[in-house]
Amino acid sequence: MVTAIVGGNWGDEGKGKLTDVFAENADFVIRFQGGANAGHTIINEYGKYVLHILPSGVFQKGTVNLIGPGAAFNAEAFKKELDALKAGGVPAPDVRISDRAQLVMPYHVLFDKLEEQRLGKHSFGSTQSGIAPHYSDKAMKIGFQLAELYNQNLEEKVERVCTIKNATIAGLYPDAEPLKPAEILAYLREVGEYVKPYLCDMASLMRQAVADGKSILLEGQLGALRDITNGIYPMTTSSSTLAGYGAVGACLPPHEIRRVITVVKAYSSCVGAGPFTTEIFGEEADVLRHRGGSDGEFGATTGRPRRMGWFDAVATRYGVAMQGTTDVALSLIDVLGYLDEIPVCVAYDINGVRTTEFPSGDRLDMAKPVYEKVPGWKTDIMGITEWDELPQAAKDYVEYVEKLIDCPITMISTGPKRSDMIYR
Repeated sequence: MVTAIVGGNWGDEGKGKLTDVFAENADFVIRFQGGANAGHTIINEYGKYVLHILPSGVFQKGTVNLIGPGAAFNAEAFKKELDALKAGGVPAPDVRISDRAQLVMPYHVLFDKLEEQRLGKHSFGSTQSGIAPHYSDKAMKIGFQLAELYNQNLEEKVERVCTIKNATIAGLYPDAEPLKPAEILAYLREVGEYVKPYLCDMASLMRQAVADGKSILLEGQLGALRDITNGIYPMTTSSSTLAGYGAVGACLPPHEIRRVITVVKAYSSCVGAGPFTTEIFGEEADVLRHRGGSDGEFGATTGRPRRMGWFDAVATRYGVAMQGTTDVALSLIDVLGYLDEIPVCVAYDINGVRTTEFPSGDRLDMAKPVYEKVPGWKTDIMGITEWDELPQAAKDYVEYVEKLIDCPITMISTGPKRSDMIYR
């Protein structure tokens, strides 16, 4: 059976913890899109880890962890994370990489930084990890697939790519140094040597795994609202964050994805630019930010303070629907225990018209939240594992949200540890 764990919001919903929990019974855990531009925070018996490119099943014995062809593979991040696991006493995981995955090049990171600087106040709030230039090159057929690192014509392709890139540098970033083909080629040869033991024919591996009825877990990065096609374009990531893309990014038939668990936050947070209708500011935001997550609401990759807001039922219902959700996992509900009343955005007001449909274009920029307030529970619920042990007001909040997003909430995370879960 294939299960996808994906995000219903802007990212940072708590997918890493849930993947870590479900990986215990998975034969394969697959990163099917995205790169080292977002982190999944995991707390377990080995300590606290933030994984950016490694699948979150690396702590489970007997689980095969795969980086699929839809991912943006950063060799430096990959090595750094494996070394960190080793240094922390984590048993060596079984990690494999599709030979069709494409490499994030050092100049992708460079171009990402240069472009954000050039755009100034119009920048996209990129993590500057090279993701947009990477996927752009993939679409232009000038990226480097890992299988290509062993091709006889590699040097010729490097020369051709450098011609294109240096013309871009000269035209847009004249203060930057031009790329040197010899250095690029040497880098590719070095990466080729390092990754060779990890490469696999993932299509064949998955075909056999499906035939054998193996348990396959797809790990999504970011959330539905950052999807390149159906998200808050252009303030999105550069890959598809939807479970449906798992079929492409993990070499699987679409009909094999039987369960889609969408992780949704009990409030809202966002890293990066773009419309964020329920955003709050000042002391109200600071209090929520510092109470949220295991170490507060700060980007796992960038360290940037996350933008904070109240639960947005309009955006979440859209995100949950776009993911094709079968189950919702509600995360971080324990954070809200300090509030007398909890605001919930139930609709948008756009130029005086009330709507519960998530808009596109500048209509989203004009949207104002319509709030209802529900009673808080004013008590610490961290670590509760049984539904009946929750205060009635907390149960009411879960059921209220469940009705608004029109999807069953079957899991509730009440803290950062694996065991801090309620299953309904």
